[in-house]
Amino acid sequence: MFSAKRILFFFLTALMLTAQGCKSKFEKIRLSSDIAKKYQEAVKYYDKKDYNKALILLDDLVQRYRGRAEAEDLYYYFAYTNYNLKDYTTARYHFKIFADTYPNSTKAEECRYMAAYCFYLESPNYSLDQSNTIKAIEALQLFINLYPRSDRSAEAAKLIQDLRDKLEIKSFENAKLYLTIGDYKSAVIAFRNSMREYPDTKFAEEMEYLAIQSQCLYAKNSIEAKQEERFTEAIQMANEFAENYPESKFLKDSEQLKKDALKGIEEAKKLLAIQAAEQKIKN
Repeated sequence: MFSAKRILFFFLTALMLTAQGCKSKFEKIRLSSDIAKKYQEAVKYYDKKDYNKALILLDDLVQRYRGRAEAEDLYYYFAYTNYNLKDYTTARYHFKIFADTYPNSTKAEECRYMAAYCFYLESPNYSLDQSNTIKAIEALQLFINLYPRSDRSAEAAKLIQDLRDKLEIKSFENAKLYLTIGDYKSAVIAFRNSMREYPDTKFAEEMEYLAIQSQCLYAKNSIEAKQEERFTEAIQMANEFAENYPESKFLKDSEQLKKDALKGIEEAKKLLAIQAAEQKIKN
């Protein structure tokens, strides 16, 4: 499995070695047919944290040692070398392959965790696509299911909560975006869905208030025939908000929205009455 990052790494490393005239010792090792010696030197480079050179040697050795007793430790080094070079996509792949290939290894649990952890490290800022965040949660939950008694399971649970917090923020911000762009009906639905999906969210109070605001604006921008029904819904939401959050900093604004909704109902009724009277005269 070759990522674009990895291909670039090999290219730049080759240029660096050529430019520095360091073909002597390292190049001799790289070109050597003595794979036992090459393995030994690869581990030395790894221990010295010279992961660039270690990776070049290990990448060649992985194929040569396939099926041999030494392959297990070699692949372990290989996965961690990619990880230490911050190529988390490649590292994740190899950690998973290790765990699948050597399920009885004493390192299988660790590698299964590291595969999930690499997904966690690839989870982006909440404002971006959260596909990797969801995959990270699934991978970490799978680890907990496979190793419920592991010391790492507690850490995995903390990571899952961190990722869920990110999704929670994403959901809240998406709902606010609907309000900002004036799609008030979608905003109401989005706030409700977010609260349903994250019932313990720390944004619950603010979301309920913004849902009332969105409902009022939705009603105000509706045709007169629909306004009474939609303003009534806003009033009911405001009453529930006052009951749920009697000390809320948004309570005063919520009460004002309720008053505006009541006024909106009266104005809608008057306008509909005028329209009905005008229609009657025409008929």
